[in-house]
Amino acid sequence: MCGIVGIVNYRENIENESYIIKNMTNAITRRGPDEEGFFLSKHCDLGHRRLSIIDIENGKQPMSVTIDDITYTIVYNGQLYNTKELREVLVDNGFKFKGHSDTEVLLKSYIFYGKDVCKHLNGIFAFAIWNSKKEELFVAHDHFGIKPLYYSIINNNFIFGSEVKAFFQHPAVKPKLDKIGISELFGIGPSHTPGRSPFVGIEELEPANFIVYNRNCFKKEEYWKLETKEHTDDLETTCDKIRFLLKDSIERQLVSDVPLCCLLSGGLDSSIITAYASKYYKEKYGQKLSTFSVDYVDNDKNFVKSDFQPNTDEFYINLMFKEFDTEHKKIILDTPELYKALEDAMISRDFPGMADVDSSYLLFFKEVKKYAKVTLSGECSKNTNLAMYNCNKGKADP
Repeated sequence: MCGIVGIVNYRENIENESYIIKNMTNAITRRGPDEEGFFLSKHCDLGHRRLSIIDIENGKQPMSVTIDDITYTIVYNGQLYNTKELREVLVDNGFKFKGHSDTEVLLKSYIFYGKDVCKHLNGIFAFAIWNSKKEELFVAHDHFGIKPLYYSIINNNFIFGSEVKAFFQHPAVKPKLDKIGISELFGIGPSHTPGRSPFVGIEELEPANFIVYNRNCFKKEEYWKLETKEHTDDLETTCDKIRFLLKDSIERQLVSDVPLCCLLSGGLDSSIITAYASKYYKEKYGQKLSTFSVDYVDNDKNFVKSDFQPNTDEFYINLMFKEFDTEHKKIILDTPELYKALEDAMISRDFPGMADVDSSYLLFFKEVKKYAKVTLSGECSKNTNLAMYNCNKGKADP
């Protein structure tokens, strides 16, 4: 988990006001406790907080590359799952690499593909790239909006960032509530209309969208959309495709230069991930996969069997970690802890979310972080991503 922020202003020399970008970057420190970095220029300032996962030494950001007298500078939060394939294409087209980070691959992919770069990416991402010659900013959001990304245009400033709280470190941005945004927050939260935030003037960049911003225009464009198609495969073909997609998806997310683990709740999602990941770990590294589960004080005493749930989660968790021979650890939480962590969990989201569900994630990952820096879960949501980075300092902050 990393964090990005940036400012573009064509009317002022913002290089002389570097304290603003530094304050914005500091506001998202918990997204990346390992390093901070800055790019300062006359009309564009960029900030980055890093949680070092891949290519610790050569993946530092902001990262700049100069080709044909044009300097391209990137700040990036995310992970590409097709780094290897992209790198091979780039090498075939004359590009050279200093390291093996996906940041370098992403930056050079943009140089090669231009604004069509997102059509070639398989991953989760929020990134911005500054072209020094054109004085143009390219900002992009992943296909499903997994990585948070917001922007604002105010008083000749184009401002972007991973978290809303960073915006309030800019003197031009005031925390004023938006009527529709706040109504959605209380009416359908944590869901919301894509693009909307609870604050006036701060918008979310919608999933599968990019922005091109320069002296002459602001252009937002959708690069992909989910389509429905008739399913015509027979049962055997369907099973083979699902099996391939699961294996491919899970194994692509197991790339890391630091300790990695999986969550194991005993449910279908986490059990499937554990099954594939544990086999991969043994075959590739000759190691057992680490798995973690969460439980609550006296949960076993208060459990009531039903047709819907005939056994506790622990019953299925035990089946899975024994079957796949993982190094398993159970984290026990108590109700008073969940209550005390409610405010920190809310701050970690920037907005109210799912109450004790969020605080349990926060406390759970605080313990998991002692053993591993990266985790895979079956949540298929932003919650685990948010909670994971917030525990780098042991306290919540989105």
